[in-house]
Amino acid sequence: MVQRFRRRQVQTLVERIEERPQRLIAVFGPRQTGKTTAALQALAATRLAGVHVAADEPETVAVGGPLPTDADSFEIGPSERDSRWLERVWRESRHKAWNSESGFVLVLDEIHKVERWSDVVKGLWDADRKSGCPLRVVLIGSAPLLMKAGMDESLAGRFEAIRFEHWSYLEMAEAFGFTLDQYVYFGGCPGAARLVGDPGRWGGYVRSALIEPSIERDVLQMQRVDKPALLRQLFEFGSRCSGQILSYNKMLGHLQDAGNTTTLTRYLHLLSQAGLLTGLSNHTGSPVSVRASTPKLNVLDTAFMAAVGGYSFEEARVDRSHWGRMVESSVGAHLVNTASSSTTVKYWRHRNDEVDFVLHRGPTVVGIEVKSGVTPARSSAISAFMERPSSRAVLTVGADVTLDEFLSEPADHWIDTP
Repeated sequence: MVQRFRRRQVQTLVERIEERPQRLIAVFGPRQTGKTTAALQALAATRLAGVHVAADEPETVAVGGPLPTDADSFEIGPSERDSRWLERVWRESRHKAWNSESGFVLVLDEIHKVERWSDVVKGLWDADRKSGCPLRVVLIGSAPLLMKAGMDESLAGRFEAIRFEHWSYLEMAEAFGFTLDQYVYFGGCPGAARLVGDPGRWGGYVRSALIEPSIERDVLQMQRVDKPALLRQLFEFGSRCSGQILSYNKMLGHLQDAGNTTTLTRYLHLLSQAGLLTGLSNHTGSPVSVRASTPKLNVLDTAFMAAVGGYSFEEARVDRSHWGRMVESSVGAHLVNTASSSTTVKYWRHRNDEVDFVLHRGPTVVGIEVKSGVTPARSSAISAFMERPSSRAVLTVGADVTLDEFLSEPADHWIDTP
């Protein structure tokens, strides 16, 4: 990762850190999306002194503001990663906060690896609020499922979340000089960016450093999964079929020991929560139909599609059908990754008519059609979609707006733009 490059969340972190401490700052997101780097950059940029403590490392890094003389005094042993360790680190940071004119910042990285972390944090944070202690606390975790569960169950109302998603086209272009085609194929994985010239190493890195840890540590070790081999199969199959609408029954026919559609639905949800693969539902307007909807599979970073699919960069670009699905998948991933919490991303299909993606926020519905040069825009489908109540517009990527222009704006921009 280019250390000089700053994601937009860094400034948000600085602003939240420098506010009067009212809520915990929780940093969520898939692996290797720059959460720790952003926290360190924010600490270096703020006027406050602070310390970064990782629950899975033997040392700490103290940065930011006018450092106290004992800023590096935390001695953390590998055997101390329990609630007692967490309480001791917090007390020492609390002491620094009381003895500082402006307060102190404690960044707790990989916090989910501490036993009972959310209950311990709740007690310590509540005590600080009662006493008015000027300690700011940032919580970072690389297990999105466990982090979300801990925050929602024990810390509801006590935190403000800052989302980190896979890197966008603009970020990869600015930080690593990616072209549009490179982004469509290699996706938004900063750790693998320097390896794009060596396809074997690049693919191995994506699998070993991103895909496997996300499945093994962030899903299988954190959730009950009775058929781990099936979950892995589903990810591989879904990555190869990204951009396609497939019924759960059809998926069952391609997967070994698949069980039933309920199992597949749950496993696809877990993969989505881990930032790997999602299943978009059909925009029907009926809650009952949504639950039974045939999903449209979409990787949340096209790097996964490339690493699993077996096509080289050159082969993918020559195969027009495959490249068209990669382009469409890059659009889908971008929409899901950048949509606000009030905006849902779906697709629309009715009989023989289909629109690739649908953005829905409040009363506004906008269709997104992707024209990659492989197939013409579906004018009849667009007309049918526009006849639906509340459908405001259909934007065709590749005609109304270029692909690079579209990937340069967040999803909500296309709802807000008249």
